[in-house]
Amino acid sequence: MSSYTISKSLNPKRVFILQKSELEKRLDPFFYVPELLELEKKVLAKKPKKLRDYIVSVSSGATPKTTESELYYAEKENGIPFLRVQNLSPTGVLEFDDCKYINKETHNGMLKRSQVSAGDLLVKITGVGRMAIASIAPEGFIGNINQHVCVIKTGSKEISETLAAFLNSDIGEKLASRRSAGGTRPALDYPALLSIPIIEDKRILKITNKVIAQKQKNEAETEKLLSSIDEYLLKELGIKLPEPPENTLKNRMFTRTLKEIANKRIDPFFHQNKFIENLKVIGNGKYPVKTLREIIIGNLIKGSLPKQEEKDGECSVVQINSINADGTISLDDLLTSKNIFSKSQKLIKEDVLVVITGATIGKVAFWNYPGEYFLGGDIVKFQTNPLADNAFVYHFLRSGIMQIEIKRNITGATNGHLAHEDIAHLPIPVPPIDKQKEIANHITEIRNKAQQLKDKTKEVLKIASEEIEEILLN
Repeated sequence: MSSYTISKSLNPKRVFILQKSELEKRLDPFFYVPELLELEKKVLAKKPKKLRDYIVSVSSGATPKTTESELYYAEKENGIPFLRVQNLSPTGVLEFDDCKYINKETHNGMLKRSQVSAGDLLVKITGVGRMAIASIAPEGFIGNINQHVCVIKTGSKEISETLAAFLNSDIGEKLASRRSAGGTRPALDYPALLSIPIIEDKRILKITNKVIAQKQKNEAETEKLLSSIDEYLLKELGIKLPEPPENTLKNRMFTRTLKEIANKRIDPFFHQNKFIENLKVIGNGKYPVKTLREIIIGNLIKGSLPKQEEKDGECSVVQINSINADGTISLDDLLTSKNIFSKSQKLIKEDVLVVITGATIGKVAFWNYPGEYFLGGDIVKFQTNPLADNAFVYHFLRSGIMQIEIKRNITGATNGHLAHEDIAHLPIPVPPIDKQKEIANHITEIRNKAQQLKDKTKEVLKIASEEIEEILLN
């Protein structure tokens, strides 16, 4: 082997030679990337413990069948938090956006072994993107997890916080990723996870706590900005929300005549008083109301989901997991496929996207990104005709009052479905076009300010990561 050389024109981080004596149990090239090997040597020189040395117990959860949601799932008000990868964060603080909930019977029965309590360490063990993201269950917390997360009981919140601070560092992430396997969907099995070397240093916890404080401050300001949007929007449209009725059995009971339910769904959920009242207040605003069908060009355009043999091609595909809760779109780690798309499925400026099925059903996004991308499965898109402004319709669909209406039209419970016909019938107030643009521009400005605060948080995280690396390795 010593007689072989590698051309200097090749990237030595991607193309390298190993002696047979340097091979360990694994044979995949990623495990031996020089950068990762060098990092591991530096860490091992600090004589660290392994993650297993801190663990009392470890277990992962499962995902109950969504097709039998009534048996396993519940509403937030009377359910147990069911944590998934998206609820973990690199600050170590759990985030409850898009959190699912299970009922107590599932928590204490089917998922009893994966119950989460205060001080537990939660770690991502499966999925694309950053590996081993870790968060801590807060005081008084009771919850559960799916199979892509594991719960580690350390016996001490302080130990869990110290471990999370290390695992969330760039060093911890690289050590974890090196041990992952699985190609398109990387995973850490227990032996790999527990073999991660841990450098225990209280200084990195102090840095992490400073980041958390700054993040929480930025998030409070962001929440204040975003919560002002609905108030402004409804005021401009002359829509006045009624006082919510007292939550009593009497107020939850209602009757409907055959005439009222003719040619409509007959399930009680669809005909609840809150939905009827919601439609009334939209119609009582100061501007005429049209259906979405009347203000869009042509029909809703549905995306395509590439088959397995069609993947790994020249087309970048926006999927449902690319759409964030705030209406933005993540363009990292996109699926690529062969060109199976029609001309109409190519995303163009000011497309409005709506997720029609899956865990993120009902999310609405606005396409305003450079480059060539295509619409993936379980999403529809549209453009408005001269009666309406794309950005105005996007902002209105994201409002609380319209999310209630969208939720009303979902069929199939937890992972339900939005039919094209139901989306086409959504009510949209139509002010004069200049007024629509004024409203859209004002809301866009608010959202841009909120995004700037989020970007500040990312910058703080980046600086903290550099400080932690300096402490741990030098």
